[in-house]
Amino acid sequence: MRKLLFILALIVNSTFCFGQHANNKKQEIDYVNSYIGTSKNLYGGQIPMVGPPFSMTYFTPQTRENSICNSSYIYEDTCIFGFLATHQPAICMGDYGYVSVMPEIGQLQTNPYKRQLLFNHADETVSPYLYSVKMKVDKNKSIQAEMTATARCGILKFTFPESKESHILIQGLNVDDTPEPAWMPNLNSKNTRLQKVAYISINKEKNEITGYNPDRQSFNLGPELKNFKGYFIIQFDKPFTVFGCWNHDSIKSNLTELYSKKRSGAYVSFSTKKNDIVKVRIATSFISIEQARENLNKEIPDWDFEKICQQTRDIWQKSLENIKIEGVTENQKVIFYTAFYHCLLFPRQFSEYGHYYSAFDDKIHEGVSYNDYSLWDTFRALHPFLIFVEPDRVNDMIKSMLQMYKEGGWLPMWPNPAETNIMIGTHADAVIADAYVKGIRNYDVNLAYEAMRKNSFMATDCDFSKNQMFDRQEWLCYEGQAGLQFYHSLGYIPSDYKSESVSRTIEYGIDNYSTAQLAKDLGKNNDYNRLMEWSKNYKNLYNHETGFLTPRLYNGNWNPKPNEGFTEGSPWTYLFGAMQDIPGMIDLMGGKEKFAAKLDQNFNQNHYAHDNEPGHHYIYLYDYCGQPWKTQELIRKHTDINYKNGPDGENGNDDCGQMSAWYIFGVMGFYPVTPASGIYAIGAPQFPKLTLNYSYNGKPCKLEIIANNLSEANKYIQRVSLDGRTIETPFITHQEIVNGNKLIFEMGTNPNLNFK
Repeated sequence: MRKLLFILALIVNSTFCFGQHANNKKQEIDYVNSYIGTSKNLYGGQIPMVGPPFSMTYFTPQTRENSICNSSYIYEDTCIFGFLATHQPAICMGDYGYVSVMPEIGQLQTNPYKRQLLFNHADETVSPYLYSVKMKVDKNKSIQAEMTATARCGILKFTFPESKESHILIQGLNVDDTPEPAWMPNLNSKNTRLQKVAYISINKEKNEITGYNPDRQSFNLGPELKNFKGYFIIQFDKPFTVFGCWNHDSIKSNLTELYSKKRSGAYVSFSTKKNDIVKVRIATSFISIEQARENLNKEIPDWDFEKICQQTRDIWQKSLENIKIEGVTENQKVIFYTAFYHCLLFPRQFSEYGHYYSAFDDKIHEGVSYNDYSLWDTFRALHPFLIFVEPDRVNDMIKSMLQMYKEGGWLPMWPNPAETNIMIGTHADAVIADAYVKGIRNYDVNLAYEAMRKNSFMATDCDFSKNQMFDRQEWLCYEGQAGLQFYHSLGYIPSDYKSESVSRTIEYGIDNYSTAQLAKDLGKNNDYNRLMEWSKNYKNLYNHETGFLTPRLYNGNWNPKPNEGFTEGSPWTYLFGAMQDIPGMIDLMGGKEKFAAKLDQNFNQNHYAHDNEPGHHYIYLYDYCGQPWKTQELIRKHTDINYKNGPDGENGNDDCGQMSAWYIFGVMGFYPVTPASGIYAIGAPQFPKLTLNYSYNGKPCKLEIIANNLSEANKYIQRVSLDGRTIETPFITHQEIVNGNKLIFEMGTNPNLNFK
């Protein structure tokens, strides 16, 4: 009878938490496949995260120890050793302030790879609002784990077998004696992970464990933060009689308090009958233990697991139902809504009910905050997409970047959570200017211009050193537009003074152009003229003999090593990179026909790499040189081959939503090639009908995108109309879109040579 009741309970819970809508019709949330991008094979960099959109803390199963360039969950792994409250935003960046729990029976094991339990994907359910798995203890026993979460807190259910020794192990710090990676050179002894002390405390009367974790895996990439801590509270609904702390391999029973610099934590133990359930509530904070308790009281005030599960599901559904797609396969729905889900994960909320910790001045402030901006990636498509689906958050994200400017002196490049100087360019400029041009202006515009202007006009302290400012260099100071003094005086970054010189010269131009648009609107004409002149500096690196952008030395000569000077790429990767001046690129290469021929060579000879961001706009460049039908061909090809329904379904690191946002714009039929221009290049819609519901300046809007006669053969645009008015060229403005209601594409088997 007890077994029967347990099975019935599981059925009820399953129906409640991951069942379909009451009328048995699938909702948008039901199409999200959290496995997509979790395979080790194609470097998707995703993990099955549980929590509402833009959560401060996500909860995920842990199949391996995460670190920079290593995810906490890989689909091909066969064992789980923890359930992690994580803050790792992308595989290329580090986790920080994390904590994990793990159920065990029998002899207590603290080493992650000794406590790991086998699992099978057939016994696993993944979704944005619930994770469930059955883990094998031995041939006859297993532990069931279920997990759901709010924005800052999680609640877990562990169903134990019969055992006199059932444990829940807490790991508050994951630092051991393993050498740091080789790309972390010359570690500063004053800023090492091993000098940071973690703390954990057990309160038997309250049935809870509290503590903090000061670890930042990206510690050497940013400034030292003396006050940084990830605080946590862990509570149990079952009284424990046995408890203790552990430090590395040493277990200390009955110890209620521990300070440690290495892998450490605590544990509680119970005697369990078969199918006994122990619930665990976890609260996180970057402010204090008291704030973590407030977060818990506000977000998970009781032990109602199913209520939290349904609540988080409803939040996701409300977000995802803003885009409806029709006439597509079930597979396409999964790919689309999973991409949409990936677009709503980052930047993460960093404020906690009116307050936030700032890693830019190491202090607590009042206000709203977001963090973990992968700006080199996301300025291209993610942030323009959020303007449609999350305009209020976009305002707050810009406010957050301006707070970082006030607290640290510069706009962020890649905060994690402190500035790390990762990648190149000051693309907060592009994000802010693009939002401004598109009518998103609920922030201090004058302060925004001040911060953006500083990026383009003022060199940082690091600029006057001989340091090359290479990727993932240990923190010296804020990098900004490294080499700016040369960029202004020579018209390019010399490759014998700064690394990634060609890419820097190109991308600084994007930011100059973006800042110029704001300068023009604010009546700052002198600034506008200078910024627009600098935005064309990339031309000084064009080698007419080779037909490529080539690194130059300080003395003006071409670098004899033409493949040096590029960020994550080659001369082909950046040949068409000056998205801010496409007409200028076309003239530089000899006109539209020669430019198109070079694009043909790029795609036909497989130089195009969709798995990285610098070329994400290249497919749309045919619109600018009179051959948009080639854009239409390539959109169909690359939305098909790079996005699939499976663990290996993302061909490249998603980088906090950029790859996914590219896909969504791809299937919608237009793309934001040049930031701050207010213009989209038309591609080709991939669905018969897509309805976008969004708000613009507080006004609800609806855009229907209809592709008549669309098929695999009918991939070419014959005619485009917006509310009955014909669109004559392959371009449409943001203003036209937000004022429009129905965008109709007539599709056919042959290119329309007059649509150009």
